[in-house]
Amino acid sequence: MQNIQSQCCQSGYDKAYNRQNKHSMDDNKPDTLLTELTAHLVNVANNCDKSAYAELFSYFAPKILNFGNQKLASQGLAMDLVQETMTTVWTKAHLFDADKGAITTWVFTIMRNRCFDMLRKVQHNKEDTFGDDIWPVFETPEATEHEDHILTAKLLKHVDALPPLQRQVVKGIYLQELSQQELSSKLSVPLGTIKSRLRLGLVKLRSILEKHYD
Repeated sequence: MQNIQSQCCQSGYDKAYNRQNKHSMDDNKPDTLLTELTAHLVNVANNCDKSAYAELFSYFAPKILNFGNQKLASQGLAMDLVQETMTTVWTKAHLFDADKGAITTWVFTIMRNRCFDMLRKVQHNKEDTFGDDIWPVFETPEATEHEDHILTAKLLKHVDALPPLQRQVVKGIYLQELSQQELSSKLSVPLGTIKSRLRLGLVKLRSILEKHYD
């Protein structure tokens, strides 16, 4: 399976770069074309037919790549979108139901869902990699090292309300008493990311604290 995907990806990407789409994704396709594409998908589902999969890849990959370039604004991410979408087509071909819609609708729904997931991950990564000077209220280590113990205890009561990555860092620093460098090594995450997650988490906890103890 890995070999066929690799071969199809290579040839599919080449075609995606060199050939123009003659129709938009949402155009009505001729019945004969839809019939051929559906037959290829059925062969993939029933027989793991590599040549049928290659035909599907050749048809869909350029359109997915074009969509990815528009929505993701990154050629690398657009190529990843092709890979993820077409891998799903291979592994989930047996789930296609022609009575519920055309093959094009099915494939492009998979594509849009994968694209949404990728956009969400990109946004999440941006939020996790803020520079060290984003929150000047925490710009020195002493700002957290000399926290009042009672205040810290109140903060930690609400730590489970934090997003998972921020919660992981706050617990590591305050509950496991790890240094930021130790936590960075333990999680294989850059030190700057640890600092950013800690600061975001503390800001979130402080906002929660203000609501509960004002």
